[in-house]
Amino acid sequence: MLLTRKEHDAVARTASPFVHRLSRGLSQALPTMDRRAFLRRSGLGVGVGLAATQLTLVKKARAAGAAEAVGKGKVEVKRTVCTHCSVGCAVDAVVENGVWVRQEPVFDSPINLGAHCAKGAALREHGHGEYRLRYPMKLVNGKYERISWDQALNEISAKMMELRKASGPDSIYFVGSSKHNNEQAYLLRKFVSFWGTNNCDHQARICHSTTVAGVANTWGYGAMTNSYNDMRNSKVALYIGSNAAEAHPVSLLHMLHAKETGCKMIVVDPRFTRTAAKADEYVRIRSGTDIPFLFGLLYHIFKNGWEDKQYIHDRVYGMDKVREEVLAKWTPDKVEEACGVGEARMLELATLLHENRPGTVVWCMGQTQHTIGNAMVRASCILQLALGNVGKSGGGTNIFRGHDNVQGATDVGPNPDSLPGYYGLLEGSWKHFAKVWGVDFEWIKGRYASPAMMTKPGMTVSRWIDGVLEKNELIDQDSNLRGVFYWGHAPNSQTRGLEMKRAMDKLDLLVVVDPYPSATAAMAAMPGKPEDLNPNRAVYLLPAATQFETSGSCTASNRSIQWREKVIDPLWESRSDHMIMYQLAEKLGFGKELVKNYKMQKVKGLDEPVPEDILREINRSVWTIGYTGQSPERLKAHMRNMAAFDVKTLKCKGKVVDKESGYDMSGDYFGLPWPCYGTPELKHPGTPNLYDTSKHVMEGGGNFRANFGVERDGVSLLAEDGSHSLGAEIPTGYPEFDHILLKKLGWWDDLTDAEKAAAEGKNWKTDLSGGIQRVAMKHGCHPFGNAKARAVVWNFPDPIPQHREPLYGTRPDLVAKYPTHNDMKVFWRLPTLFKTVQDKAVADGLAKKFPFILTSGRLVEYEGGGEETRSNPWLAELQQEAFVEINPRAAAERGIRDGDRVWLTTPTGARLNVMAQVTERVAPDTCFMPFHFSGRWQGADMLAYYPAGAHPVVRGEAVNTATTYGYDSVTMMQETKTTICNVEKA
Repeated sequence: MLLTRKEHDAVARTASPFVHRLSRGLSQALPTMDRRAFLRRSGLGVGVGLAATQLTLVKKARAAGAAEAVGKGKVEVKRTVCTHCSVGCAVDAVVENGVWVRQEPVFDSPINLGAHCAKGAALREHGHGEYRLRYPMKLVNGKYERISWDQALNEISAKMMELRKASGPDSIYFVGSSKHNNEQAYLLRKFVSFWGTNNCDHQARICHSTTVAGVANTWGYGAMTNSYNDMRNSKVALYIGSNAAEAHPVSLLHMLHAKETGCKMIVVDPRFTRTAAKADEYVRIRSGTDIPFLFGLLYHIFKNGWEDKQYIHDRVYGMDKVREEVLAKWTPDKVEEACGVGEARMLELATLLHENRPGTVVWCMGQTQHTIGNAMVRASCILQLALGNVGKSGGGTNIFRGHDNVQGATDVGPNPDSLPGYYGLLEGSWKHFAKVWGVDFEWIKGRYASPAMMTKPGMTVSRWIDGVLEKNELIDQDSNLRGVFYWGHAPNSQTRGLEMKRAMDKLDLLVVVDPYPSATAAMAAMPGKPEDLNPNRAVYLLPAATQFETSGSCTASNRSIQWREKVIDPLWESRSDHMIMYQLAEKLGFGKELVKNYKMQKVKGLDEPVPEDILREINRSVWTIGYTGQSPERLKAHMRNMAAFDVKTLKCKGKVVDKESGYDMSGDYFGLPWPCYGTPELKHPGTPNLYDTSKHVMEGGGNFRANFGVERDGVSLLAEDGSHSLGAEIPTGYPEFDHILLKKLGWWDDLTDAEKAAAEGKNWKTDLSGGIQRVAMKHGCHPFGNAKARAVVWNFPDPIPQHREPLYGTRPDLVAKYPTHNDMKVFWRLPTLFKTVQDKAVADGLAKKFPFILTSGRLVEYEGGGEETRSNPWLAELQQEAFVEINPRAAAERGIRDGDRVWLTTPTGARLNVMAQVTERVAPDTCFMPFHFSGRWQGADMLAYYPAGAHPVVRGEAVNTATTYGYDSVTMMQETKTTICNVEKA
């Protein structure tokens, strides 16, 4: 077969768009190549890698404006990290003449070992994507028109200042991104602070906010305790609410290795997933009944005395109260009634957990996205504490995050209730960062509407629509929201799509900053109800560069941090997110303050803050979670020497010195997983497994955090004698370190004079010298103290996790037994309904009108809201239709056959037209839809409302157009995993 330059009109007349594009790309090859030469040049043999990454490499010779043949010119290899899920797969990008021509998975990476999923294999397309947003645009008379950057920045900043003057800084909402690198996420929180509001948030709110809150309040840090790699050491793994095979495909590589050495794999899910297909044991539960299931396991563990009594005595507070409640309330009959799993099966699973220790628990959004998500994740933690599995290699709670940097964006990014590093919003936190930022505290305070608003958590992204639509007198701020920035966020990943459309129409200002226009652009341009449309609304689209067009760090789910090299310059007129932040800040009057501590570099002739300098500022400020030890230099050395790290432990194998920098990586763990305490010079190795007392703190060891006081109702919250990390000079429990404790211990003089001056009046979190941390660790002690984990979290609505039925469910008979929470008058600045909604759903008999449980989840081909991946032709070819899974019995009752078009309806009034997939993957009472689709709206194609040429290849109905009201009682997580629907043949 010859791939020659020839006319392809005949192909165009007969072939699909995919074949047409393939033919067009190949026809531009210079010079002509036969198939064997083409494959040899591509660097791959056969299979999806070829289709996904290589075909358009033949365009590359034109990039430099010369006519040289393929393979001639400057060739560079840039190491980067996949921008999709949180596993952190490394990629080598081959760049020729400034054009990204090829990619290879990094076989030396201890995380992905040369493996890729479909999305990772298709990364190169983002560097050449035909459907990118290419230049700034403005919505004019229902159509997007091209404008200049100057016009866009001038008009947007003028509108912002107009809204600020009329309604205050809280009238504008900033939705950040878990696709931002750490430096951009951090800079956006700084930007929003200098604007003068806490009304900011990002994707973590709607994926793992309940995890962060629930887990942090159990034992100290709200993150994955171990790592994907450490699961190779597990003897049993319980996946509950995680479809890792599709959501985190490469993570399963490590579990499959564990299975080869005897690990038992249990999957608990309402749906038989691809992950379940790999399991030793699959258990189907009713969606939303994780607590009855988990406490059903604990019933048998407690009844048989299988709990780790010594571990609980030494390291856990309140387990006796949990035991009492579980044995009284969650008897086998109650468990079966609630979740559908019988006594014999529960005993069998509990026995597996008991006999195979250490064991790990994995969860994802199947557990988190509920009105009781915070309680569900705490139930998982309690199970692991009872078994003594936390702080053990092969144990822990391995919480798989969603996006590539959702962990990092949560750690240092735009959270509405915290400054970077979970410092909170109290005055002391602001003074800490004012000093780091080099600005006057009073100046920052003056940027806010009032001192009270400076310390008040903002609205959450899950509720911004209510910030627009709710009655003003019911909102806990002066003005309703009038402007919204969608800075790398998909609207179709949020519930209540019909109301979101109304909210978008009522805004005065809507700005989308994204490499792709996202569904926001089409929703904004699509005609809505005339009474909702604000005639003065201004809508702008700003083309952001991808993470391959800049450099920076990203934090994988296991807390390892990796540095991405810049692969190519920003395409077309796109600009990096941090450049856009700086340019907007200049227009708004605080540009100098924003970049005071950074050098500037020229990118295509424009000033841009240097990412390394932003990371150094993070290193100087975020002591709470140990983001201080990972300097750019250390991270880059790790990226250059991936083969030096052990796959099971992530530890550097022997003495390895980076040839470029001379840095000695001996003892380091790959990516310096936080906490990496102290300054970079102290050379803390990172913490591979949290709370592991078998290691010295300077070798990555630790214990539970003393974050909740030292006693409760006369009972000590500190760890018992002998329960301390290896080598600690305090062999019992102790509080967190501050200047007073250091003096009482006689360790104050271990500080240098400069450190004493900085540490006076400070604690381990606010001492900018790092001296308190250094001295504590010198004596083998953990800076955050040594306490017990909390099985009872007294500051939460349910101190012991309680099962509560969802607001919209198919079991009204259980609502009386397990009712939801009472309504809240003010919660994250807004009134929030629970009981009112649930009671009305029961009174209206909605379970009869909508007899199916509707749940949602991921597909391996797409990511998040899907706009980016559905704009990738190679991925689009693999999954071309939005669909709903329906059980054969339910389908037969409705005359629905596999492949039929159907209407899916919900209590919101939404009607989705999708394809039916008739399958036993779901039970007769459940339907499933993937949540990656957008671009169709209640049966109509939205193609006409996207900017010309910037639209996804595959468009489909968004499940969240139809999902219902419901929010977690602690974090305002949306309830997307459990609502109700009906399905009828179209």
